[in-house]
Amino acid sequence: MSGGAGAAGGPPNLRVVRHALLSDRLARLRDAATPSGAFRRLLGEVGAILAVEATRALDEAETAVATPLATMRHRVLAAPEPCLVPVLRAGLGLLEGVRRLMPEAPVGHIGLLRDEATLRPREYLVRLPRDLGRRGALLLDPMLATGGSAVAAVARLKEAGAPWVRMLCVVAAPEGVARLGAAHPEVEVFAAALDERLDARGFIVPGLGDAGDRCFGTGAEGRRQGA
Repeated sequence: MSGGAGAAGGPPNLRVVRHALLSDRLARLRDAATPSGAFRRLLGEVGAILAVEATRALDEAETAVATPLATMRHRVLAAPEPCLVPVLRAGLGLLEGVRRLMPEAPVGHIGLLRDEATLRPREYLVRLPRDLGRRGALLLDPMLATGGSAVAAVARLKEAGAPWVRMLCVVAAPEGVARLGAAHPEVEVFAAALDERLDARGFIVPGLGDAGDRCFGTGAEGRRQGA
């Protein structure tokens, strides 16, 4: 189900997930006419699909399971589960879908604002589990634009002891993928699409507008994007 850039000679840190359901949801997320409630629901569904691919290689353990007819050995997700870390606030939309698959996984939060003049991220909130060193982290942010926020968030997770980080995003720009890969080459990015470019303002083209505003029904949709 995973392919695209990382699997075809493109950026080695990028995995563009190919799936008919994902493409369908992405088309509706891109549509400027999609209302906020539908956008939020679709974002959660995309998060779940991306999470299936990003967690494919998680550690497993074996346990006994009693079915109605017999007892058998079965593989289950090994403890501890990874920490789910949305970048506020747009990442909360992806979190809803991912958490349905891993309801017991701890949730951390990283709050970053992008300075519209410098395009650099400014941290305003960090809440992470104390045992992050025992578990990896799934970083959730719908947009990978300039890469500034992603680089800063991954650095924070590493500082907190995360042994590995994987990023889930809806759309990525080549510039952001390259910047994250240069700063943190071991971090894999799982995306629904690699878009064409950034414009002069640092917006992803064609993109899907401001995911945070569209998800929560605030502000002028499409005016600003995450980094």
